[in-house]
Amino acid sequence: MLLTTGQAAEEIGCAITTLRRLVQAGLLPGLSRRGVRVMIPLETVQALRERSHAPLHQLEAPEVAVLRVDTAQPAHEPGRDWLGFASSLTPEDLLKALRGWWRCDAASVAAGGVLPVTLSGYVVAVLTGLERWEKNTKGRHAFPDARLAGYVTDLATPKTVITSGPDGDRRLAKLLLGTRLASHSGGAVAYVTTHTAG
Repeated sequence: MLLTTGQAAEEIGCAITTLRRLVQAGLLPGLSRRGVRVMIPLETVQALRERSHAPLHQLEAPEVAVLRVDTAQPAHEPGRDWLGFASSLTPEDLLKALRGWWRCDAASVAAGGVLPVTLSGYVVAVLTGLERWEKNTKGRHAFPDARLAGYVTDLATPKTVITSGPDGDRRLAKLLLGTRLASHSGGAVAYVTTHTAG
């Protein structure tokens, strides 16, 4: 059974624009097109609806930053071609697209030890190696040593690609990728408590 994006969004409990971002990022399998309509398999929609929430209580820091991105767009910046997320980007391009420049409290981002990257409320990539940051003249920060621990290519299953060698990076990627992670912010970076016992 195939659903329209409107039907699928209603089934999941999200806005149509939220679901369309996942479609545009190439994260949903089995899509078909009927004219201008995108049709989504019911099992894909059910998998999204039932995706578990990120187990933040397993993280060591009491608070972590969350990078909330849109689908990949041309960056028009030196040093990177893209800004945002798409499952079709190479790991190298994806890392460049995600590691800056953002308005944020860089020290808080670094203290969290991990930066989950969310698209439409799902963790689609995980960054680590955030200990060092740079600040530009516009007050935005970048993390030049950031590592892409892993990313998602299919959110329904989910299918993940682990791209970093250190055991800690691999553990964080496996823990967080493909999970749901709600965050609220007026900007790209939000901060969420992990409820880790202090």
